[in-house]
Amino acid sequence: MAMSFFDQFASPSYLGIPLIAIAIALPWVLYPTPSSRWINNRLITIQGWLINRFTNQLMLPLNVGGHKWALLLASLMLFLITINMLGLLPYTFTPTTQLSLNMGFAVPLWLATVIIGMRNQPTVALGHLLPEGTPIPLIPVLIIIETISLFIRPLALGVRLTANLTAGHLLIQLIATAVFVLLPMMPTVAILTATVLFLLTLLEVAVAMIQAYVFVLLLSLYLQENV
Repeated sequence: MAMSFFDQFASPSYLGIPLIAIAIALPWVLYPTPSSRWINNRLITIQGWLINRFTNQLMLPLNVGGHKWALLLASLMLFLITINMLGLLPYTFTPTTQLSLNMGFAVPLWLATVIIGMRNQPTVALGHLLPEGTPIPLIPVLIIIETISLFIRPLALGVRLTANLTAGHLLIQLIATAVFVLLPMMPTVAILTATVLFLLTLLEVAVAMIQAYVFVLLLSLYLQENV
């Protein structure tokens, strides 16, 4: 029983063919394609308004050079939110519970921000490794610490997203199992447990959106340091 709780995180396959590609491609099918017409339907209008508000909020602290990332960050935000939300449906698979996928997003984007900083302003980018006014004996130690913290950033991005979603899904499955076990023996306790399960599901909906926002927000902060 203990091992079966983790079966939901195994990548599904059919006839030996991994289906994770379908799970990744599904979010783009759900969104309507924007039209070039002046008047659109309500769904496209709301979608465009939300994307514009999010992009304006995200690009606010960045200078003009960082605005080139607006399309990439907005698309990544929509992609992560949609995948996280679809993973809360029954009998579905959440690709963002896989650390390999999250690291595949985090490492290239983090590395791109570092390369941009080294190319555009190498002095400022290297200056982050050594705070101003550091005593001379502490300079080697601080450089090593700041370098380690720099390389930990993509790992923190991927692990944060994976751990939060994995913990939430495990907790939901544990409480749901408890409800089915308690229902024949103690119906009152089972109903109370089901209420807790419902509230936890609402919390996980919020976590799914917040974690996607935090992932993109931290990337924008890393970009802000290097543009």
